Amino acid sequence: MDTLETLQDLTIEGAVLPPMAFRLPHGMHAIEVSLDADERTQAAHRLVREIYPNGEVPLWETMGSLYSAMADQMLASGVGFFGIGLYGLEDDGGVAHCSLTIAVFESGETDQEVVAQGIQSLLLRDPLREVTWLDLPCGPAVCGVTFQRLVVDGGYTKSGQDEELVMGQIQVHVPFATGPYTAVFTLDTASVEQWEEFAHAVAGIVGSVEFPPSTDPAGLPD
Repeated sequence: MDTLETLQDLTIEGAVLPPMAFRLPHGMHAIEVSLDADERTQAAHRLVREIYPNGEVPLWETMGSLYSAMADQMLASGVGFFGIGLYGLEDDGGVAHCSLTIAVFESGETDQEVVAQGIQSLLLRDPLREVTWLDLPCGPAVCGVTFQRLVVDGGYTKSGQDEELVMGQIQVHVPFATGPYTAVFTLDTASVEQWEEFAHAVAGIVGSVEFPPSTDPAGLPD
């Protein structure tokens, strides 16, 4: 997939974090959750119009309010970025869908290797999670992959019968090189038939992460 560079100044509990830059694949419609409330609401409404370009005003207003409220909840839980990926399928004309969130947590440790080793140890406790150590250009990281089988009630399926749905998740923990924080990139999808493409997209995103020095003299030290 082609990529587009995006610079994010994410926040956590109102504090400005060291800057983090990364690239997003085209087709990923995103909200920077760390915007102030008015800008976040506007971003949510723009997102809805991008996702539903052929929709009408009532749909845009309803979904815009829904995504705005969702963004508020995400910010409170440490999420600084939310995206929805929509990709057309050439074979049957369908659409592959995924969601991407980026949360940032304070780790209390500035040594990237130590943080990554601690995260790896924790993730390995789950026998159902596939855990991989990553050596990214920005430093060490840890990737966890899980699959979950869900049963969708027949009231929400075309067949009217209960159906099984497989959800896949790729989660990459990337310790900051410029402060005691860790970014957690999480991609969720039910389009597991396109798993290889989504895995490649995540690899491209986390492989492009950079931690530029802070240019704010009143902010965190370079």
